[in-house]
Amino acid sequence: MSKKLTSRAENYSKWYNELVVEADLAENSAVRGCMVIKPYGFAIWEKMQAELDRMFKETGHQNAYFPLFVPKSLFEAEEKNAEGFAKECAVVTHYRLQNDPDNPGKLRVDPNAKLEEELVVRPTSEAIIWNTYKGWIQSYRDLPLLINQWANVVRWEMRTRLFLRTAEFLWQEGHTAHATKAEAITEAELMNNIYATFAENFMAIPVIQGLKTESERFAGADETYCIEALMQDGKALQAGTSHFLGQNFAKAFDVKFTSKEGKQDYVWATSWGVSTRLMGALIMTHSDDHGLVLPPNLAPNQVVIVPIYKTDEQLEAITEVVNGIMKDLRSKNITVKFDNRDTYRPGAKFAQHELQGVPLRIAIGARDLENGTVELARRDTLTKEVVALDGLSDKVEGLMTEIQDTLFKKALDFRDNHITEVNSFEEFKKVLEEKGGFISAHWDGTTETEDKIKEITKATIRCMPLEGKIEKGVCVLTGRESARRVLFAKAY
Repeated sequence: MSKKLTSRAENYSKWYNELVVEADLAENSAVRGCMVIKPYGFAIWEKMQAELDRMFKETGHQNAYFPLFVPKSLFEAEEKNAEGFAKECAVVTHYRLQNDPDNPGKLRVDPNAKLEEELVVRPTSEAIIWNTYKGWIQSYRDLPLLINQWANVVRWEMRTRLFLRTAEFLWQEGHTAHATKAEAITEAELMNNIYATFAENFMAIPVIQGLKTESERFAGADETYCIEALMQDGKALQAGTSHFLGQNFAKAFDVKFTSKEGKQDYVWATSWGVSTRLMGALIMTHSDDHGLVLPPNLAPNQVVIVPIYKTDEQLEAITEVVNGIMKDLRSKNITVKFDNRDTYRPGAKFAQHELQGVPLRIAIGARDLENGTVELARRDTLTKEVVALDGLSDKVEGLMTEIQDTLFKKALDFRDNHITEVNSFEEFKKVLEEKGGFISAHWDGTTETEDKIKEITKATIRCMPLEGKIEKGVCVLTGRESARRVLFAKAY
């Protein structure tokens, strides 16, 4: 039996860490800062991956795979990108171990096996991919090149947290090449829209689309688009980014094409990605003190059926009915599990499925067979009702949609109630400390002011909303002229 979780109100950070472990999603590994994603957690990630992969392919993208290792000279080719990631890089310097003569049974690095050139373990793949693209692109006929890869990356983080920030994590990274600036910008915007659609329609998480400030852009990008979500503790979480890279990487790696007019030019580029950080967003947006709450569109098991019986004969009769229920549900593409384990009592099964966020639980016993009924228990509202077996699959199908919509509406109401307009720095600090959430405030557009606000409050500019209010005003910190409001928040 799992232990009772710390309440969110008491200690949100501890609640999150306990929930990830107790719900069997992931655990810390023997490697500092790295995690083991357990089968149940990986099943959720696989559903995310499948839906995103479908959306990518529907927009013309293809999957490929590129090496984990990047020669240091290639990594250095695009200066801003190299500088931006340098402090997080793990580097391979040797290729062999040998027995340690001073410590029998131990191994040491072979000093004669030093690499001619050090290899960076990819923190992101622009360098190795753009070096490859140089051989793939010669003519306008080779464009656009729309490539995605599902991979792992390494960023040597000092302070780690399961799913939210780990030294190694899983992600997808798209890398595209285009003949014109306009096409590349359209691509960057399209992929940000896809991320927003996925977050809202599958994760049931409302997001704000926007642009990052210059200091918050991806290293090497001319523009970074993003989707920002709000967690239950009032902190923001960057859920995805899409970058317009201009011709920076094409120039760094000399990737040119011949146009229809016979002229040579550098290609225009984008990159975009989301990671297993989405798992953290999913957990923190919907879950409660009882455990995980999953939207049906991403739940590995949308429905679990628990039999309640005393004799083998009762279980046999219940199983016959359950087989019919499962057939009907699966015909409607609803994933269902029959939990007929005889090693756990029904109460323990209920507790486990509640902890793991199964959207709908069906309990069926001998008396239910007599009455032609079952008991339905919703995870999102923790409510129960007895319904007829007749028409059950239609009822469940309707509940899947209702639960999905209810979770999104609840998260949207919370998010909208935590966007606060302020017009002074005193008001800014008061809202940040007492209410949290997004703060809509005027900013004078300078990195100096942005950094000063961060230093004083630990709040950062999450984005300049694409649909934000365009109005003139004065910066909350400096009083200088401001052309628009931006969104600040404390963030993960």
